[in-house]
Amino acid sequence: MLSPTLVTVALAAAMIGILAGVLGSFLVLRGQSLLGDVIAHASLPGVVGGFLVSGGRGFAAVLTGALVSGALAGLSVQLLRRGAGVKADAALGTVLSLFFAAGVVLLSVAQTRSGSAGLTVFLFGQAASVLRADLVPMAGVGAAVLLTVALFWKEFQLVSFDPVAARAQGLPVSALETLMTVLIAVTIVLGLALAGVVLMVALLIAPAVAARQWVRSLSAMVVLAAVLGAASGGAGAILSALGQGVATGPVMVLMACAVALASLMLAPGRGVLARAAEQRRRRRELRGTQVLAAIGGLSADHGNPAYATDKAMLDTYLGADSGATLVRLRDAGLLREAPPAAPGGATPRWELTEAGRAKLAQSSEARE
Repeated sequence: MLSPTLVTVALAAAMIGILAGVLGSFLVLRGQSLLGDVIAHASLPGVVGGFLVSGGRGFAAVLTGALVSGALAGLSVQLLRRGAGVKADAALGTVLSLFFAAGVVLLSVAQTRSGSAGLTVFLFGQAASVLRADLVPMAGVGAAVLLTVALFWKEFQLVSFDPVAARAQGLPVSALETLMTVLIAVTIVLGLALAGVVLMVALLIAPAVAARQWVRSLSAMVVLAAVLGAASGGAGAILSALGQGVATGPVMVLMACAVALASLMLAPGRGVLARAAEQRRRRRELRGTQVLAAIGGLSADHGNPAYATDKAMLDTYLGADSGATLVRLRDAGLLREAPPAAPGGATPRWELTEAGRAKLAQSSEARE
């Protein structure tokens, strides 16, 4: 029977996985994956600030502080990019370093106070810090985030794929991007207790990357990323409970990354294996076309459509062994074997069939 603590952690992890999958999809499509890392690291000074102001590690205080700090970091990146003309990578790196350094300094100050021993869990996460009483507010905030995404779905979709067209249609692109940044900050803050500021970005990116390999539409990607995020979170929580002293956050991240890796390898069409198979198919098709063209060219040179060519001549003409290709084209009905040139010869010759001539003519028309 599952312990109540494990159930609590698994539910919290699944909720965080759903939110991370949904919001991470927009980050991946917009090419702003590092923005999630910036917001995650930048939430640390807010966490410590919330503790210093409230005098405790209450959910509301930590959530509010981290949200303000993370959102401020995201807005700072936008300000540096648009207001100061700083390149995206420089703005992201500067803001990340600045806020995280401020958080480390505040953490060292807060550790001199009583009751601050648990603040370090927000660096790498600690599942035991999630209480059953936290599930209700987490669910409420998560539902608000999902509702906001649903209400602004069309706007977020257009801004993600074509911000220029969105601006031309009169949409407040800057305001929508700011809202998206705030929603990402809320998602990251909710997951800090489980994954921490260091690993939270992986939960945002990995499920979205995995989902992107299997589907082609944004709606399907968001739904699948949410499912994969929830599965990675829940499975990570359960697996970590099987090992004594194993941290939940890193196991969740490993599960999500394993799903992403498997998707990158196995997904049809976009996966590494599928692309390798497609490249191999194209190489074989090109090789077959070259052999057909060589035989057709030799036939034209000799003024005989039924001219038969032996393998040695083809190998010399092409500069490579053509044996496997000849057999494959014969099996496909594009070539047929002709008797050897000399009586009693052991080497067959090859000539085009009607289907082979039609295929060659089709290839020539396509190149023209």
